Amino acid sequence: MSWKIDQAHSQITFSIRHMMISNVHGRFENFTGTIDFNETDPTQSTVNVNIDAGSINTREPMRDNHLKSPDFLEAEKYPSLTFVSKWIEKVDDHHGRIHGDLTIRDITHEVVLDTEYAGQSTIWGKTNAGFSASTRISRKNWNLTWNKAVESGGLLVGDDINVNIDLELVKEADVVTEKTAG
Repeated sequence: MSWKIDQAHSQITFSIRHMMISNVHGRFENFTGTIDFNETDPTQSTVNVNIDAGSINTREPMRDNHLKSPDFLEAEKYPSLTFVSKWIEKVDDHHGRIHGDLTIRDITHEVVLDTEYAGQSTIWGKTNAGFSASTRISRKNWNLTWNKAVESGGLLVGDDINVNIDLELVKEADVVTEKTAG
């Protein structure tokens, strides 16, 4: 069954070391995707997400512009980051690992999302499902290598990016029914 991402109740966030002493947090404001969630056999599910690179938001406009530049995401040339699942591993009834291809700047590497299924709820005739996922990636794998030395030693930008995803999904049949009913 196909499910749509409920944008109002979903987010894709990240954090990375800054000056080796703190973490900078950010998010992508715009993303779309479809999840074919097989409720009886989650390992047969598929995930396909498209993230708007230009929607990066760290609450600092100068930094956001730098992150959109050729030093990092090069958002004009590569407007999307994508994740496409390859296979899903069930750990238990509420946990799994989604193995898939993450593409940034036309460079693709497999990543594993540690995933938690929070269950389903129905209200106003719509069935929603909740998922959270996380992973840690090395930005250098996607040639995101820009950096500056810090006077006290070390580098301005850390290598590891922690990615956290919270998705609330709406069952596709419920979305179609709502649109035709109204």
